[in-house]
Parts: sequence; structure tokens; C-alpha cells
Amino acid sequence: MIAIRAARPDDAAAIAAIYAPYVQGGTVSFESDAPDARTMRARMAASDGFYPWLVATNGDAAGGVLAYAYATRFRERPAYHYVVETSVYVAGAVAGQGVGRLLYAALIDTLRAQGFTQAIGVLSLPNDASIRAHEAAGFRRAGVFREIGFKHGRWIDVGFWQCQLNESAVPPAEPRPFAEVGVVRA
Repeated sequence: MIAIRAARPDDAAAIAAIYAPYVQGGTVSFESDAPDARTMRARMAASDGFYPWLVATNGDAAGGVLAYAYATRFRERPAYHYVVETSVYVAGAVAGQGVGRLLYAALIDTLRAQGFTQAIGVLSLPNDASIRAHEAAGFRRAGVFREIGFKHGRWIDVGFWQCQLNESAVPPAEPRPFAEVGVVRA
């Protein structure tokens, strides 16, 4: 049974281990060096209880982390305060088994409950599996930037997928911190 919960600082090593193959072996991440557990813990802490970090576990007493998802600020300017960028990463051993979809659905529902208006997924292309996962979660293609990332000796296109979370009211309501809302399951 899959359980979804808020990530804890002691999950940082498992999160770093899930992420490392995406950094080292492919172009899904544009990082060149895989972050260690300490760096991941710092990234999680930087969300300051405002942006969610979630994990999917195998649900047993040991609670091994199978996947993680999180949201961050989309861009620095105040006008973007109501929009988040989202990411989800699944351990290779359970890829394609629906864990990522369950986790992403919980992240999207959580962001809706927080009051954000839009979620943006940024995908290196080609990446059919990630496109399917984003579209299954309610994202739609918003645009593509051609050859803007260079990794592993080649230029990579980057696509933006967008998911409307809530109506864009005028004036917009202030998003609530994750620490206040907690995990909302799909």
C-alpha cells in the first residue's frame, strides 16, 4: 500500500538517492552534480513551510521512500507569487507503476487547497513519460524553448506545461502556507 505524507528532514538521503540517477545519467535535470543529503535537506528547509515537499512510501513500518514531489517559487518577481513550479521524481525500481501519478495528484490537490492559481511543469524534451504524467495530472502544453539547455554534449529543448489550480481572482487571495494546509490526498 502506498502512503503519501509530508517529507521530513530524515528523508533527505532517500530523496537524494532517487534524484541522483536523473542528474548523472540523463537530461531530465540540468544539474551537473547530484546533490547530497545535506544539500537536499537545505533545499527542503528553504521552502520554509510555505511550499510543499511530499513523499510516497511503501506504507510499511520502515516507510521506504519510493518517490518525491515538491513545489517551488516559479520566478522571483512578486507578480508570480501565486504560481508554483512543480517536480516529481520516482525511484527507478517503481517507475511506471503509478506511484508518481498518485503523488503528483496529492501535490496538485495540496497546491489547490493552498490557493495557488497555476502550476508550471518544466520538462526537458523529448520526454514522453513525463509528458504523459503531467497531462494525466491536468497539465497542458504551454510552450517550448528550443535548444536552451546543454548537457551530455548536446542541446536540449525545454517544454513548459501549465495546470490551472484555481481561478485567477482579482484581487488574488494570498496562498496559505503548506505548514497550515498539510497534505491533501487526491
